[in-house]
Amino acid sequence: MSSTQEVPAKRGPLDGITVLDFSRVLAGPYCTMVLADLGARVIKIEKLLTGDDTRAFGPFLGQGPQRESVYFACFNRGKESIALDLKSPRDRELLERLLNEADVVVENFRPGVMDRLGLGAQRLAQTHPHIVYASISGFGQTGPYSDQPGYDMVVQAMGGVMSLTGWPGAAPARVGTSFGDLGAALFATVGIISALYRRTKDAQGTRVDIGMLDCQAALLETALARYDVEGKAPTRTGDCHPSLAPFETFEAQDGRFVIAAGNDHLFMLMADALGAPQMALDDRFLSNDARCTNRPALVQAIEAVTRTQPQQHWIERLQAAGVPCAPINTVDKLFTHPQLLARDMIIQVQGEHGRPVRTAGNPIKMSGFAPQDIHAPLKAPGLDQHRAAILAELMQGTGEYAAAAVPGAEGSNEAIAPTAAATQRLAA
Repeated sequence: MSSTQEVPAKRGPLDGITVLDFSRVLAGPYCTMVLADLGARVIKIEKLLTGDDTRAFGPFLGQGPQRESVYFACFNRGKESIALDLKSPRDRELLERLLNEADVVVENFRPGVMDRLGLGAQRLAQTHPHIVYASISGFGQTGPYSDQPGYDMVVQAMGGVMSLTGWPGAAPARVGTSFGDLGAALFATVGIISALYRRTKDAQGTRVDIGMLDCQAALLETALARYDVEGKAPTRTGDCHPSLAPFETFEAQDGRFVIAAGNDHLFMLMADALGAPQMALDDRFLSNDARCTNRPALVQAIEAVTRTQPQQHWIERLQAAGVPCAPINTVDKLFTHPQLLARDMIIQVQGEHGRPVRTAGNPIKMSGFAPQDIHAPLKAPGLDQHRAAILAELMQGTGEYAAAAVPGAEGSNEAIAPTAAATQRLAA
């Protein structure tokens, strides 16, 4: 009788891909975090002494020399760190060797900075044509705004998102997360993976040019088309959808909750679940267009019912009927949410010294790959933590760097010392 041997799951679909991450703060690091979550090896190239700016962003764990940024740890989990002076000949040679092994370069400086460092896309296209080179900036590499600094708040304002966020008659509001940075990060990730796929066909790298403002425009849903059709700029609608009703929050006996009955069938099911089937026969509410036109009356009719019971009462009835609805959870509720826990979406990250911190995990679930152990914290690197290992990997085989038995230096940056010949040749 034949037997089948279980094949071990792979680390991730990007296992074998090496990413050099020159980026800092959020858009670039979030992009490379996703790549690391998908199995890529990400080597973070940091500034000497200070590293990524977010190492100084709160909240913090610990005190003094062991104080670590939770902000940094969340978006740099699973990466390696080496600190380099990109103007030093010695470090530049190390970097050239890293480039020889890299598949992807990610940077989020202003256009022109990498060119001035001799690491621009055009130069690498000639010397390392296999590399996928991704640049994330406020406004992209071309256009009249390309030299302008682009921060999340700036592109949220300029890209129209703030004009759509908030309540009618109130001041425009920033989206509650860094929507500009995160949107650009995800588009960059899609571009990088697409370029890696193309490389399997022709062995050539590609330039991926991501502008945060472009991404904000792409995430406006139908707002641009709505203006083109109606000739009126969309504006803030509070918690309701501009094209669907009921699709907003409603008052219950103990607070507000969401009902999202996005079509006529769901509206009829909602009316039955609320014990008010006559609502579905009201001429004002017979179609979605009619309900949008008569939204104030619709809200009044629904809340006349929902105010009579606690929100959990209505959520249970609506869910049983198949009507989309939800409580408005505060962030603390997510740590115990049964669906997120079932999907392994609450993971732990940890720096060099502090305790593990809970955060959101990888939402991309793929068969055939090993799931993450949510009980084993993903490590965020200390500044320059992996220099010794990287130097050993790049140079020890050539005899230029030799292992040195430095007392107490095992696992530290002093564990690998250059030979005399290497020191002379690589001295800055």
